[in-house]
Amino acid sequence: MTSAGSDPVDRRSHELDTIAAVLTLDRRDELAELLTDQDVETLRHLVNEGMGQNTLRALTSDLAYLQAWCLAATGRSLPWPAPEALLLKFVAHHLWQPEQRDIDPLHGMPAVVEESLREQRFLRSPGPHAPDTVRRRLASWSTLTKWRGLAGVFSAPSLKSAIRLAVRATPRPRKRKSAKAVTGDVLSKMLATCSTDSLRDIRDRAILMVAFASGGRRRSEIAGLRIEQLSVEQPIETDSGPPLPSRAIHLGRTKTSGADHEEIVYLTGRPVDALDAWLVVAQIESGSIFRKIDRWGNVSKRALEPSAVNQIVKQRAEMAGLDPAEFSAHGLRSGYLTEAANRGVPLPEAMEQSRHRSMQQASSYYNNATRRSGKAARLLT
Repeated sequence: MTSAGSDPVDRRSHELDTIAAVLTLDRRDELAELLTDQDVETLRHLVNEGMGQNTLRALTSDLAYLQAWCLAATGRSLPWPAPEALLLKFVAHHLWQPEQRDIDPLHGMPAVVEESLREQRFLRSPGPHAPDTVRRRLASWSTLTKWRGLAGVFSAPSLKSAIRLAVRATPRPRKRKSAKAVTGDVLSKMLATCSTDSLRDIRDRAILMVAFASGGRRRSEIAGLRIEQLSVEQPIETDSGPPLPSRAIHLGRTKTSGADHEEIVYLTGRPVDALDAWLVVAQIESGSIFRKIDRWGNVSKRALEPSAVNQIVKQRAEMAGLDPAEFSAHGLRSGYLTEAANRGVPLPEAMEQSRHRSMQQASSYYNNATRRSGKAARLLT
């Protein structure tokens, strides 16, 4: 039997396990076969450098996709640095016109490349990539190149021109992340579907309440949440009734925080009770908080994938009699600010909890709520 120290795939799988607490990787065994030793070493270096968790997850996901695409398209692993011709090939394979493919079957991504990526679950939707996705993956490619101490050609005029012309030829309407905000009334309907004592209901109730009440946390933040990030705070005194339990969530560095700034948000009252109930029934004392539950009711040691949080929101919406296509995990984030606006919570106070840095972005939810209920919208009532 080959030992983990001598087999490259086993060794990479072990190395990925050592950084899993930071990256919250799924498909670890597949990544061990796909990524090179240098890829894994680069990820370990980024972990040691203290790069934000969400950025690391995005870089890992994009690196895996780029390696899978390059192997399928060229039969070789990604070269470092990538030649300009390979970057142009990437754009041609991902930003193509469906109408042109009807005329020319060779237009866009070759069928054999597409089939390979679908078999590996890297491609799910038909059609070309969104321009923003292509730009993000090229940006990740560029970042990883720089971290290897190499100079890339990502600013080449030919590459910028190719992207600009491809986007212009195939316009795509901008889609909102969530068609509808999960406001308080919608959340109540979803929570009503979590009414039993089953593990799944207790977990999903905690996920929905914690994600919403903590300021509309991103799905990656909820999926990656760990016991070590929680701290018990002094109970909050109320004018009537017993004090409310309080917890702090130490988010660390986030998508919008500064390089040396740790983000902290708070839970108070019912969300704390829901979270504690899940931790007790699932017997979770360390590590990932929100975990998979198999068909036999066993709680996994591994964290939920971020996509699973999105699926839970959609499933609970459907169970509540709502259209699941109109809701997503991002609806909890937009819903938090919308609900805060509806309840008259000052914008700066709401932003302290949501951790939005952009006043313009956060205020858009407040402006919409004000316009909908204001005098200007009720001239004929």
